[in-house]
Amino acid sequence: MDKKAGFDTLAVHAGQSPDPSTGAVMVPIYQVSTYAQDGVGNTKGYDYSRSDNPTRTPLQACLAALEGANHALVFASGLAATDNLVRTLVRPGDHVVCGDDVYGGTYRLFDKVVRHWGVTFTYADFSTCDLEKAIPAGTKLVWLETPTNPLLKVSDIAAVCKRAKAVGALVAVDNTFATPYFQRPLALGADFVVHSMTKYLNGHSDVVMGMVALNDTATYDKLKFLQNAAGAVPGPMDCWLVLRGLKTLGVRMDRHQQSGKIIAEWLSRHPEVARVYTPLLASHPNHAVAQRQMSGFGGMISFDLKPGNGLTALERARRFVAATKVFTLAESLGGVESLIEVPALMTHASIEPAKRREIGIEDGLIRLSVGIENVEDLITDLERAFQA
Repeated sequence: MDKKAGFDTLAVHAGQSPDPSTGAVMVPIYQVSTYAQDGVGNTKGYDYSRSDNPTRTPLQACLAALEGANHALVFASGLAATDNLVRTLVRPGDHVVCGDDVYGGTYRLFDKVVRHWGVTFTYADFSTCDLEKAIPAGTKLVWLETPTNPLLKVSDIAAVCKRAKAVGALVAVDNTFATPYFQRPLALGADFVVHSMTKYLNGHSDVVMGMVALNDTATYDKLKFLQNAAGAVPGPMDCWLVLRGLKTLGVRMDRHQQSGKIIAEWLSRHPEVARVYTPLLASHPNHAVAQRQMSGFGGMISFDLKPGNGLTALERARRFVAATKVFTLAESLGGVESLIEVPALMTHASIEPAKRREIGIEDGLIRLSVGIENVEDLITDLERAFQA
């Protein structure tokens, strides 16, 4: 497949050819753990499915094509991808600078696990900070999430990468919210792209998986070694499901964005909403940066409820999310179905309350993942919750 082909063509075909033995158009599910050898070490390219699997191989090739990367590797979850990449790159005594507004699981991994290896962390708001102060000399790795989870901050990837390169640091960008359909961090100077493929890339809420895309072959070889040595790999059925999901990624992202913009504009006018967070709106403080480096903004929206009805912000948020019928109260995001959650109690509960508030994650913050349902039904559902 020509790497210059359009995104939707790559999503359908990259890394995937009809099965040579049967002509099957879809990559088969090779639900197998081991492979016959004609002699010791004489294989057909596969010996054990922890090392490689013929359903996983085309998935990795497709993902690399979509991110414009030379290589991609998949892992059993987004956090497994993060863990394996960080273990490949940093050693005791190294310093990592991480965005302050990141997925709670990422913060938990860094603060409760990696920190105990002797790695130091500082946190910064890359969307507003002085990059020279935030990324000092001696930094080994910059971990950037943009747009961020859950406050939808957008950081200038090229500017962060320029500063990181000046001090010899590597840059990893979590591209989960934007997807390669709307944003290509490697083209902006990043060294690594990370995804929780559980979200938009799969898109159907039936798989847990993560990935890393990169260009440097030497680092790829090290990460590939760890993928096999640590064994946090997805099964072939999950790989097949994501291959299926990728084929409609562009179509789904367009619909997520179309409905998301309508809902964001409606929320911004609602008298019970204190603030809406999404680069879908021109009022977003990082909208200009988002327009420059993204071709679209997806369907993620967060908003602060106003307190009222004698309830605290947290109590009102609990009541609100329990009242929706079309939006499903659940963690995760990026599926065809719309989801709603309270970050302070769910996805970001692992962050200490004081730190959450310092970042800007208030108790009354609600996060929406806008699905592909009828947008008028979604608005009606939210209005019902406002009345609860």
